[in-house]
Amino acid sequence: MPVHAITSVMKLSSGMARLGTETAFEVLARAEALKAQGKDVINLGIGQPDFPTPPNIVAAAQKALADGHHGYTPAQGIAPLREAVAADIAKWRGAEVDPGHILIQPGGKPTMFFAILMFGEPGAEIMYPNPGFPIYESVINFTGAKAVPIALHESTGFSFSAEEVLEKVTAATRLLIINSPANPTGGIVGADELDTLVAGLASWPEVVILSDEIYSRMLYDGYAHKTLLDYESIRGRLILLDGWSKTYAMTGWRLGYSVWPANLIELATRLAVNDHSCVNAAVQWAGIEALTGPQDAVDEMVRAFDERRKIIVEELNALPGFSCVTPLGAFYAFPNITGTGKSAAELQNLMLNEAGVATVAGTSFGAFGEGYVRFSYANSAENIREAMRRIRKLL
Repeated sequence: MPVHAITSVMKLSSGMARLGTETAFEVLARAEALKAQGKDVINLGIGQPDFPTPPNIVAAAQKALADGHHGYTPAQGIAPLREAVAADIAKWRGAEVDPGHILIQPGGKPTMFFAILMFGEPGAEIMYPNPGFPIYESVINFTGAKAVPIALHESTGFSFSAEEVLEKVTAATRLLIINSPANPTGGIVGADELDTLVAGLASWPEVVILSDEIYSRMLYDGYAHKTLLDYESIRGRLILLDGWSKTYAMTGWRLGYSVWPANLIELATRLAVNDHSCVNAAVQWAGIEALTGPQDAVDEMVRAFDERRKIIVEELNALPGFSCVTPLGAFYAFPNITGTGKSAAELQNLMLNEAGVATVAGTSFGAFGEGYVRFSYANSAENIREAMRRIRKLL
């Protein structure tokens, strides 16, 4: 029987039709295909550091393998790693967490998936940042819950208005997702907005908060990270997401962690058992070295990102039809491109196909991303300048 005939008789669940994707990986595939055809492509689309994983971390993984760490580990993660995570949270965020409430996972996405699966179902509402990381909206839709967008405003550096958020909370709201520093905008939510939000949520004690803080070590211009762990009033309903991918240039290692309230950690661990059993054993030992070893490589990487941030913002603002606010975190710039007269998708495709520059249309991050394009400055200063030269010529 032909493949298309087999597909036509399959009865997929309705949720599969609602499941989205992460367009950055599609753009990466298209860029690689063009490279394979001999085209020179500068990739400012994919969100991963262009630095290698520090050698001490690689050596720790090699040692773990040589020492025989080849088998299953506890689903929640090995105790030494969870203890190292708790110590790291205390060091960088000034908050005490119980290692027993920490779950080690294969990257950051499983935390999103688990949290949204726990609270998403038809009739429920889940609030998420828009423009925001596309997996939030994708998984919310997959569960059948109503995805309620939280608008991020260019005029405030892509922060949200706490008052606007609170006005959208209803009796059906189950989960509120916050991401600061943010993908795709590089924006941060200031302490004043978080103060107002948390105070207002006192009237909605049933609303759980997922705080995605994966870019917490990547801040500029003297800004310090404001974690939601600072608010004791919501600790009993707060889920924290973080990991190693961005901070330690370990995207391909697939290592992340989450902190769960006491009444949810057992359920999260149960989801882990059903989903992936446990995280790669040797990688967990490498994770310990990342947190407890020298941090020089992290500091050097962030300094390099800061230099590139200044370059790309200046260059983007010099392009006809572009205007770009200065991002304060992560490694993304999110310029307004309405002055070009092109839609986000049109300009993304033109820049890739005609100029050999890979970027991601703002609409890949939600409907409120129209009129914007995401640039990752996790690339060399030379490549950034060359990419801007090509785009200027194209325009």
